[in-house]
Amino acid sequence: MNTTPSTPTTDDTDEKKATDSTVAAPDVTKKAGAAEDAIPDGVAPGVTASDVTEMDVAATDAAAEDGVHAGTEPEPFAEADEATAAGTGAGTGAAAVVSAGLGIVSLSGAWTGRVAAERETLLGQIKTSQGGSAAQQISEIYGDAWHTTAFVNGLFALLALLVGVFVLVRPAFGTPSVLPQAGWIRSVAWAGIALGVLGLLISVGMYLDLFVALPSAAGG
Repeated sequence: MNTTPSTPTTDDTDEKKATDSTVAAPDVTKKAGAAEDAIPDGVAPGVTASDVTEMDVAATDAAAEDGVHAGTEPEPFAEADEATAAGTGAGTGAAAVVSAGLGIVSLSGAWTGRVAAERETLLGQIKTSQGGSAAQQISEIYGDAWHTTAFVNGLFALLALLVGVFVLVRPAFGTPSVLPQAGWIRSVAWAGIALGVLGLLISVGMYLDLFVALPSAAGG
């Protein structure tokens, strides 16, 4: 009878290790499941771990969306500055057009000048109705009306000049604008200044009788 103990083979050893691993696997899975099902401190009773995870994901998405919107929204002060600049540009543009219009009126004559001239003519007729020399009649009836027309046209020319200069120098004063002054505004303003200067020169010449002298009684 053979009493020598049998030595375990390599196959038996491998099978034993595999069996031990299989037995230990449920413990690892159980530990992992316990870690996933763990609920953080401070959570209300009845809230599961999956609910906490869903709330975390929702909070993260909301924060990301808020960040995107915050980055794309324009600055309120920038919008206000642009609106103010647009309003200032509209005002200076209108002033430039007014300057050019006043310059044209100073050259062509205004109805106010005609009314004032007719008034002076009427006053001259009243003054000379009781008699007067020819020179006096020319001065009272014709000369005063001529000078009044020149004076009124000169006022329009001076206004055109002042408004045009104001439009050009406006960007240098007050709060700096975020938008540069439009080119057409400067062009129209320069046109108003040119017409104003020309109208002012002509009016001064008319008032001082530099271009056309008053008729004399001897020449009549």
